Amino acid sequence: MTHWLVTGGAGFIGAHLVQALLARGDDVVILDDLSANRTGPLPEARLVTGSVLDASLVRDCLEGACGVFHLAANVSVEACLRDPLATHQVNQTGTLTVLEAARKAGNRPVVMTSSAAVYGDQGDRPCAEDMAPAPISPYGVDKLACEHHARALHGIHGLPSAALRLFNVYGPGQDPRSPYAGVVARFLDNRRAGRPHLIHGDGLQTRDFVEVGDVVAALLAAQDRLSRAPQAVVSNVCTGRSISLLDLAATLDDLNGGAPTPIEHGPARAGDIRHSRGSTERMEALLGLRAGTSISQGLARLLA
Repeated sequence: MTHWLVTGGAGFIGAHLVQALLARGDDVVILDDLSANRTGPLPEARLVTGSVLDASLVRDCLEGACGVFHLAANVSVEACLRDPLATHQVNQTGTLTVLEAARKAGNRPVVMTSSAAVYGDQGDRPCAEDMAPAPISPYGVDKLACEHHARALHGIHGLPSAALRLFNVYGPGQDPRSPYAGVVARFLDNRRAGRPHLIHGDGLQTRDFVEVGDVVAALLAAQDRLSRAPQAVVSNVCTGRSISLLDLAATLDDLNGGAPTPIEHGPARAGDIRHSRGSTERMEALLGLRAGTSISQGLARLLA
């Protein structure tokens, strides 16, 4: 039986990952402070309630583990803008705490979630990993710094790591009421409740939406890659296709049938990226994964 530590394993992506690990017979310890307000029962794994800032607790949770999936983070754009120091502590210091614990445990491989936010606004060009990063939000800055920490620890101590730059993740189980929820979950909830969509800005901003099942496949593939080639690597996890928020709402209406959902527009938010679309080339070469579920396929599954 293979044993893993999953930080943030009680959250949206973490719960899907833990279920996939358990389904293949692995043993899992979840370290989570439960701040994501996840509803419903936790997966059948050992839950340790606590923070990734607690170095001794992280060390204890790592005992006997083959490696770490580090997903714990504060991903709320509003929270990062409102209190960048507090979110910095979780997003950057917490990551460094996990990396150091993994190093001291004998260089256990760490697969961690980074973000497309490290790119900033690159226009309508597909974001590729060899681009100069230019984050425009505190969250993006922290995620980029985490990648640098991981790279430095590999260069100095040989710690294997993979930082996966996730684009906009959606899928079953995402709580639309949570401040961490993405726009797909909120749009779907609005549609079902007969509420109008609130879009910040004109709605022509575009996003590359990646289904959570494809994210889990990338996380597992990254650990497999590190077991064969213990390096420090960075890769996008995306589809290579983008859609505007207005077209997203229209696609959801078309798939669901009935009258279009009304749309209300609010002011554009500071720190929001205008266009975001990822390149899949390195993901295909490094992880052996091709562009996954299209947004139409993913929405159809959610509606079903």
